[in-house]
Amino acid sequence: MAAPTEIRQRAIALLEQLPGESLVRAVEFLESLSSETVQKSQTSPEASETALLEIIQRRLPPEDRQRLAYLRQQNEAEEITDIEHQELLVYIDRVEQLDVERAEALIKLAQVRQVDLKVLIKEFLPAHSNVA
Repeated sequence: MAAPTEIRQRAIALLEQLPGESLVRAVEFLESLSSETVQKSQTSPEASETALLEIIQRRLPPEDRQRLAYLRQQNEAEEITDIEHQELLVYIDRVEQLDVERAEALIKLAQVRQVDLKVLIKEFLPAHSNVA
Protein backbone atom coordinates (compact mmCIF):
# COMPACT_ATOMS: atom_id res chain seq x y z
CA MET A 1 0.00 0.00 0.00
CA ALA A 2 1.26 3.48 -0.84
CA ALA A 3 2.23 5.97 1.84
CA PRO A 4 -0.50 8.39 2.97
CA THR A 5 1.23 11.37 1.33
CA GLU A 6 1.44 9.50 -1.99
CA ILE A 7 -2.24 8.60 -1.76
CA ARG A 8 -3.17 12.21 -1.03
CA GLN A 9 -1.10 13.43 -3.98
CA ARG A 10 -2.76 10.89 -6.25
CA ALA A 11 -6.22 11.93 -5.01
CA ILE A 12 -5.43 15.59 -5.65
CA ALA A 13 -4.18 14.79 -9.16
CA LEU A 14 -7.37 12.86 -9.88
CA LEU A 15 -9.54 15.67 -8.51
CA GLU A 16 -7.78 18.17 -10.75
CA GLN A 17 -8.76 16.10 -13.79
CA LEU A 18 -12.48 16.00 -12.98
CA PRO A 19 -14.98 18.22 -14.81
CA GLY A 20 -17.18 20.56 -12.74
CA GLU A 21 -20.19 18.31 -12.02
CA SER A 22 -18.02 15.32 -11.16
CA LEU A 23 -15.81 17.49 -8.99
CA VAL A 24 -18.82 18.60 -6.94
CA ARG A 25 -19.89 14.96 -6.44
CA ALA A 26 -16.35 13.97 -5.49
CA VAL A 27 -16.10 16.73 -2.88
CA GLU A 28 -19.50 15.75 -1.45
CA PHE A 29 -18.30 12.15 -1.20
CA LEU A 30 -15.08 13.21 0.53
CA GLU A 31 -17.04 15.37 2.96
CA SER A 32 -19.27 12.42 3.85
CA LEU A 33 -16.21 10.21 4.43
CA SER A 34 -14.66 12.89 6.60
CA SER A 35 -17.87 13.27 8.58
CA GLU A 36 -18.06 9.50 9.15
CA THR A 37 -14.48 9.47 10.41
CA VAL A 38 -15.15 12.29 12.86
CA GLN A 39 -18.31 10.58 14.11
CA LYS A 40 -16.51 7.26 14.59
CA SER A 41 -13.66 8.85 16.51
CA GLN A 42 -16.10 10.72 18.74
CA THR A 43 -18.27 7.68 19.44
CA SER A 44 -15.50 5.13 19.90
CA PRO A 45 -12.52 6.36 21.91
CA GLU A 46 -11.09 2.83 21.97
CA ALA A 47 -11.07 2.67 18.17
CA SER A 48 -9.54 6.12 18.00
CA GLU A 49 -6.89 5.15 20.53
CA THR A 50 -6.14 1.92 18.64
CA ALA A 51 -5.68 3.84 15.40
CA LEU A 52 -3.37 6.33 17.11
CA LEU A 53 -1.32 3.51 18.64
CA GLU A 54 -0.91 1.94 15.21
CA ILE A 55 0.46 5.21 13.87
CA ILE A 56 2.78 5.68 16.86
CA GLN A 57 4.22 2.18 16.43
CA ARG A 58 4.56 2.32 12.65
CA ARG A 59 8.11 1.86 11.34
CA LEU A 60 9.81 1.22 8.03
CA PRO A 61 9.80 -2.45 7.04
CA PRO A 62 12.98 -4.35 8.06
CA GLU A 63 14.36 -4.49 4.51
CA ASP A 64 13.94 -0.72 4.15
CA ARG A 65 15.68 -0.16 7.52
CA GLN A 66 18.58 -2.31 6.35
CA ARG A 67 18.84 -0.42 3.07
CA LEU A 68 18.68 2.92 4.89
CA ALA A 69 21.46 1.81 7.27
CA TYR A 70 23.60 0.78 4.30
CA LEU A 71 23.01 4.09 2.52
CA ARG A 72 23.85 6.02 5.69
CA GLN A 73 27.11 4.08 6.01
CA GLN A 74 27.98 4.77 2.38
CA ASN A 75 27.24 8.45 2.89
CA GLU A 76 29.33 8.68 6.06
CA ALA A 77 32.21 6.89 4.36
CA GLU A 78 31.82 9.30 1.42
CA GLU A 79 31.48 6.31 -0.92
CA ILE A 80 27.89 6.97 -1.95
CA THR A 81 26.95 7.25 -5.62
CA ASP A 82 24.63 9.97 -6.91
CA ILE A 83 21.84 7.42 -7.39
CA GLU A 84 22.33 6.06 -3.87
CA HIS A 85 22.31 9.60 -2.52
CA GLN A 86 18.98 10.28 -4.18
CA GLU A 87 17.65 7.02 -2.73
CA LEU A 88 18.93 8.07 0.71
CA LEU A 89 17.06 11.37 0.42
CA VAL A 90 13.84 9.50 -0.42
CA TYR A 91 14.30 7.33 2.67
CA ILE A 92 14.99 10.39 4.80
CA ASP A 93 11.76 11.98 3.55
CA ARG A 94 9.83 8.81 4.41
CA VAL A 95 11.32 8.65 7.90
CA GLU A 96 10.58 12.33 8.50
CA GLN A 97 6.97 11.83 7.36
CA LEU A 98 6.60 8.89 9.74
CA ASP A 99 8.03 11.06 12.53
CA VAL A 100 5.51 13.82 11.79
CA GLU A 101 2.62 11.35 11.80
CA ARG A 102 3.94 9.76 15.01
CA ALA A 103 4.21 13.17 16.73
CA GLU A 104 0.69 14.14 15.68
CA ALA A 105 -0.65 10.81 16.93
CA LEU A 106 1.18 11.20 20.25
CA ILE A 107 -0.35 14.65 20.74
CA LYS A 108 -3.84 13.35 19.95
CA LEU A 109 -3.39 10.33 22.21
CA ALA A 110 -2.27 12.57 25.06
CA GLN A 111 -5.49 14.55 24.58
CA VAL A 112 -7.64 11.42 24.42
CA ARG A 113 -6.04 9.95 27.55
CA GLN A 114 -5.84 13.37 29.20
CA VAL A 115 -2.20 12.89 30.18
CA ASP A 116 0.89 15.01 29.74
CA LEU A 117 2.59 14.51 26.38
CA LYS A 118 5.91 13.88 28.13
CA VAL A 119 4.44 10.78 29.77
CA LEU A 120 3.55 9.27 26.40
CA ILE A 121 6.86 10.21 24.85
CA LYS A 122 8.67 8.32 27.62
CA GLU A 123 6.30 5.38 27.18
CA PHE A 124 6.52 5.04 23.40
CA LEU A 125 9.80 6.55 22.27
CA PRO A 126 13.05 5.12 23.61
CA ALA A 127 15.67 7.63 24.74
CA HIS A 128 17.90 6.82 21.77
CA SER A 129 15.26 6.34 19.11
CA ASN A 130 17.02 6.18 15.76
CA VAL A 131 14.65 3.59 14.39
CA ALA A 132 12.91 4.42 11.16
